[in-house]
Amino acid sequence: MGKPFVHLHVHSEYSLLDGAIRSGDLAGRAALWGSPAVALTDHGVLYGAVEFYEACRKEGVKPIIGCELYVDPRGHTLKERTGRSYHLIVLAEDQEGYQNLVKLVSLANTDGFYYRPRVDHDLLSRYSRGLIASSACLAGEIPSLILEGSEEEALERAMLYRDIFGEGNFFLEIMHNGIPEQAVANRALIKMSSQTGIPLVATNDAHYLEAGDASWHDVLLCVQTNATVNAPSRLRFGADDFYLRSPEEMWSLFGNDVPQALENTVAIAERCNVGFSFGSYRLPRVEVRKGSSLEEELSIKARDGLQARFSGDVVPAGYGERLDYELQVINQMGFAGYFLIVSDIIHTAKEEGIPVGPGRGSAAGSLVAYSLRITEIDPLRYGLLFERFLNPERISMPDIDTDISDRGRDRVLEIIVEKYGRSHVAQIITFDRMKSRAAIRDVGRALDMKYPDVDRIAKLVPSGAASIEEALQQSPDLKQARKEDPSVNLLLDYAAKIEGLARHCSQHAAGIVITPEPLTDVVPIRRIGEEQIVTQYSMEPLESLGLVKMDFLGLRTLSMIEEALSNIRRNGKEAPDLYSIPPNDRAAFDLLWRADTLGIFQLESSGMRQLLKQVRPDCFEDLIAALALYRPGPLGSGMVEQYIDCKHGRREISWLHDDLKEVLRETHGMFLYQEQVMQCAATLAGYTLGEADLLRRAMGKKQADVMETQRKQFVEGCAGNGVKASDAEHIFDIIQEFAGYGFNKSHSAAYAMITYQTAYLKAHYPCEFYASFLSSHIHSKLDVLANHIRTVRNSGIKVLPPDVNRSEANFSVDQDVILFGLGAVSKMGQPTVEQIIGAREAGPYLSLWDFLNRVDTRVVGRAVLENLIRAGAFDSITPNRRQLMESLPGMFELAQRRNDDCHSQQLLGLEDLSEEEGPVLLEVEDYDLHTRMEMEKEATGLYISGHPFDKYEKEVSPYTTCSITDLPFWRSEDCTAVVAGILAGVQEKFTRKGDRMGILELEDSSGKVEVVCFPRTWSSITPPEKGKAVVVKGSPRTRDGLSLIAEKVMAVDELDARARKWLRLRVLDDGASSNGRLRDIYRELKGHPGEAGVLLEVPLEGVKALLKVRDVFVEPSAVLSARISELSGGSVEVV
Repeated sequence: MGKPFVHLHVHSEYSLLDGAIRSGDLAGRAALWGSPAVALTDHGVLYGAVEFYEACRKEGVKPIIGCELYVDPRGHTLKERTGRSYHLIVLAEDQEGYQNLVKLVSLANTDGFYYRPRVDHDLLSRYSRGLIASSACLAGEIPSLILEGSEEEALERAMLYRDIFGEGNFFLEIMHNGIPEQAVANRALIKMSSQTGIPLVATNDAHYLEAGDASWHDVLLCVQTNATVNAPSRLRFGADDFYLRSPEEMWSLFGNDVPQALENTVAIAERCNVGFSFGSYRLPRVEVRKGSSLEEELSIKARDGLQARFSGDVVPAGYGERLDYELQVINQMGFAGYFLIVSDIIHTAKEEGIPVGPGRGSAAGSLVAYSLRITEIDPLRYGLLFERFLNPERISMPDIDTDISDRGRDRVLEIIVEKYGRSHVAQIITFDRMKSRAAIRDVGRALDMKYPDVDRIAKLVPSGAASIEEALQQSPDLKQARKEDPSVNLLLDYAAKIEGLARHCSQHAAGIVITPEPLTDVVPIRRIGEEQIVTQYSMEPLESLGLVKMDFLGLRTLSMIEEALSNIRRNGKEAPDLYSIPPNDRAAFDLLWRADTLGIFQLESSGMRQLLKQVRPDCFEDLIAALALYRPGPLGSGMVEQYIDCKHGRREISWLHDDLKEVLRETHGMFLYQEQVMQCAATLAGYTLGEADLLRRAMGKKQADVMETQRKQFVEGCAGNGVKASDAEHIFDIIQEFAGYGFNKSHSAAYAMITYQTAYLKAHYPCEFYASFLSSHIHSKLDVLANHIRTVRNSGIKVLPPDVNRSEANFSVDQDVILFGLGAVSKMGQPTVEQIIGAREAGPYLSLWDFLNRVDTRVVGRAVLENLIRAGAFDSITPNRRQLMESLPGMFELAQRRNDDCHSQQLLGLEDLSEEEGPVLLEVEDYDLHTRMEMEKEATGLYISGHPFDKYEKEVSPYTTCSITDLPFWRSEDCTAVVAGILAGVQEKFTRKGDRMGILELEDSSGKVEVVCFPRTWSSITPPEKGKAVVVKGSPRTRDGLSLIAEKVMAVDELDARARKWLRLRVLDDGASSNGRLRDIYRELKGHPGEAGVLLEVPLEGVKALLKVRDVFVEPSAVLSARISELSGGSVEVV
């Protein structure tokens, strides 16, 4: 073994897009060399400290926690672009030093942040105890002054730093990196060391692991700076030597001239002894009643809460025993305080009227959580397991995630701050990492490759591939492209190097940490944005440190439910208690059967709607199963088909073992939930549920050695219960295969409750529900909101246009109609809406001039008013929109001048019009209908007074098979659908082969659809113009949203009189077919031969279907229509 050396200046991936060393690789390389220690010194942050510490401990290498600080000698709070900040390496020698380092890094990233996180000399003096510092690289203050020729000033700064950190705690840093200026600095630093006695230390400013990594690290710098490798003035290191040199290399470079610089690395390492405390938990203070312990307090509250759940009645059998067991486990594991903290926060939120979800994740399996009203789903009723949440045989901090209404989440954070203090509460950082496709695109951009070429390669990466290496195994096209093209080979090689690296940081969507001491006594923090403080440690490190971490996720659906209930009350109805509604409401499940799921939580996607039509849920347990089934694993494994067939009796249930019937009955003999794996192990093999949870975890991680041990235990346990070894092996194989697909039933059950609540509201209070749903999308893009409004209108509910005298900020309800929300009109900000509604409190607006006189025109600007006029918001006052639009400029200018007078208290000599009627509207004719409709669409995203296609509809209708909104119900595979509408958009695109194709946006009065014209179709038609009325013949596709694959596109005025016409019949009830009436109608149709095809709209299993009647062509007439009505008894109508 050679002479020892310790790297004390190293940058990991957490020197974002600059460092490229992963903590595990760094620790592993130090261990390989036999280095006693290694340091981590990222730029200005401590993001990776805990991860690095754990990696080093795993490898048997001492971790040294440090940072390369930015020092601004002028002052760390100065915010000026002039001047510069210098690098300084700081290492924590002991726990006090670590705490001071945390303080420095936190202050730099909060008070001192201006482009970079900065400290100054005063801060360094205040927090210097326990720290060892060195002068850093060429960007350090002392080397910079040397290179500027100011050696005297450099000497003064060296003495200043020695005074700040103390004798023997400051070092002059030298390195060999191939940069000529570094050699100049080294000579001066060695001379300075001789003059002052300040010791030397040798480093290599390592940014990447190996010498060969320099090329792709250079590409990483280009990604960071959004430059290309060919850019002449971009950031570059100027040498290829910033890697983790071996001790032998370092001794060969420095050993002959300054061996003490190398020896000092080991001496410093020996002095640095910082440790993190893992395995203990640091809970904030919890208030309990006098003389009571945390455990006693929890027990009292849980027992009282359980009794309250049953309204004082006798608690059912089994509940008391389960509660006792859970309390025993919680108290023994030391988590009573955690439950009390979470319970207190949620209780306060509910008291303030903030909607809280029924549960999230495995916490829904806890009866204690249910008793404390942390969750709202009874775990015993739905067979949820406590051990899935908290396992007594695997001690780890419980993780209670809670959904809060998105409108109330900020207030919940304020509640936590009020309870525990602002200096004890922060949100949590998260790191976005380079995904495979993004890495390919970033590298391609940096290499200055053509975007279409790079994009083509990125799209060859399968969506499920975890890495580029895995993608090459799964995609023959990608493998071939790499083999054929050297540039693609280089692209993929570099992308594989950088994928997975941290790219940038952001605030975690839900995570909150509460510390017993002030935050900066425990963890480093930083500011994101203007105000938000977040920890520099992410979720996992915080958990390792034993800090209280909670997830409060803002969920829009909860706000929507609350607003729906408010709409119900405002509409004069009694709002239901959603936790007391019948669990199997027929109207709610009818909605689900029809897959009428717009606005229903978790069920809106086209794939989920398709699944619902097949599953046809008829109880709450089916809903839990549907949410668990709609995931990539089950969808691609045949589980979904098996579940559906067994549920509907099309396949016989095959029970793996008679003793598993109760475990698998609700899922029709198949494993669907993780909890069922646990119950299987407990039932057949005698596992405790804690042991069964360890089995579940092992299966999920697919650790071969652990699985072999588990298999042996399982088979032996089964033998003890009379199960044959061959059967036990078979069952183990099945649950092992299933483990990759199984879902957490507790989470599925909790979310199914929200799903069911939204379905119940939609079924029984559609107007109020849809108003809240539209309000929840008020800040969406106009076309998204417009599509939703069309769907609501198609359901039979009127949505009235905006009205300055009736509309609220959000969509509101008036009896059985919905009023358009003012906030949904384009360009309407919240202050503007508040101004209009506030001024209206004095009475309805009587005229445009009255409106202008009462609102503050500095808030309600002219552009806003123009949009309100376009939208029809003044129609109830003055229906002539052109009159309003052309009168507005003069009126607005006059009102603005009067408004200025009012606010400035200065008279400009204008006549006081406050008691007069004001200017008269100009006498002009109103816009034509087409112009009015286009104005409406511009302002609201949809047509209100009518639709441009209306004038064509009567003429074209006989030639179409259905409206656009009915395309999803088209079921005739032997016949293409024919629809018509106005072209709202026309795009020409190119396929991968370079062929031209078209994407059209077709809209009729019922809705809109994307029309895909592949090259063959596109080349056969005259490129259509936006705004034209066209007829499209094609095949509907519902995968990933509705689209129509076009076979033919023609203008309405090109319709040939010989084109196929259609007679459409609608069956109004299922009885029409059961009593033979359809057969009578069929015979009648045969008696009226002609050229028109016949379409039948029928309800199939609760869902509408459109079918073509084969080999029947008729001549439509009033006589035929009358005969159909007569024969069907009114149960079939001609549409």
